[in-house]
Amino acid sequence: MKKIFIAGHNGLVGSAIRRFLNKKSNLEIFTANREELDLTSQEQVNNFFKLNKFDEVYLAAAKVGGIYANSHYPTEFIYQNLAIQNNVLHACHVNDIKKLLFLGSSCIYPKFASQPIKEEELLNGVLEETNEYYAVAKISGILQCKAYNVEFDRDYRCVMPTNLYGQNDNFHPINSHVIPGLIRRFHEAKLNKLGTVEIWGTGSPRRDFLHVDDMAKACIHVMESSKEEYRSVLDNKVSHLNVGSGADFKISEIAKIIKDVVNFEGSIEYDLSKPDGTPRKLLDNTRLNSLGWKPEYDLKAGITKTYEWALNSDIFL
Repeated sequence: MKKIFIAGHNGLVGSAIRRFLNKKSNLEIFTANREELDLTSQEQVNNFFKLNKFDEVYLAAAKVGGIYANSHYPTEFIYQNLAIQNNVLHACHVNDIKKLLFLGSSCIYPKFASQPIKEEELLNGVLEETNEYYAVAKISGILQCKAYNVEFDRDYRCVMPTNLYGQNDNFHPINSHVIPGLIRRFHEAKLNKLGTVEIWGTGSPRRDFLHVDDMAKACIHVMESSKEEYRSVLDNKVSHLNVGSGADFKISEIAKIIKDVVNFEGSIEYDLSKPDGTPRKLLDNTRLNSLGWKPEYDLKAGITKTYEWALNSDIFL
């Protein structure tokens, strides 16, 4: 029986990966919460890996947040992410775990990268300043995986997801990402019978959003591909694969979709004093598509499913 450890199993992506892996046979899934295992502690991580002798690891644990959180807590974003990556990757190596999946983020790419963004754009320009600390940590993770692969012939794979949303997302009123934050704002405006909902920025930036179920299936698809298949789509030029929806939307268009899904009858206003972030971010999925994966959810269906999940949980309490 294959032994798989999911680091970050309570998070957005980790919990989705766990749900889908649990449906498969001949797998033993291991998880550990923060009280059981501090991933920023090298000693704890080394001991945990030495004890359990895993066959595969999904590294989905990370310190994450939106523009506000990245701007206000930069030290936490760079320190915690570097510590988690360093500890887990090195523990995999010293315990002879040959196969790992590292999850990064599309914020690794330059602010003005050519669109749609190909994997080759990495380190080809200046980063978006509102999340550069997180981005630098994730870039480091890609290079760490590459280093182990080159020097020790490990099979450490990297996927770079676009903006994700869905079940188990963070719906915090300040520290959330775009879609869960807007869902909460429109939902509360509806409950409180407000006339308007305010959106940060101009609404003109374009973003690529992927439902987390599609992301989880992409992760498993990449891990279940053979070493030869995975490396063949990289074409010896890059060390990671993009995972996106294949389409992008203006923030204003996304807000209108959420407004309709929530059934909010008021209007939308834009706070022009707030930052927009990167003007456009659409990932090129060509490599991953050639490996045989495609997303299932369009944006409205995914947002509808997410809102229904939130209504049936205690998210808005």
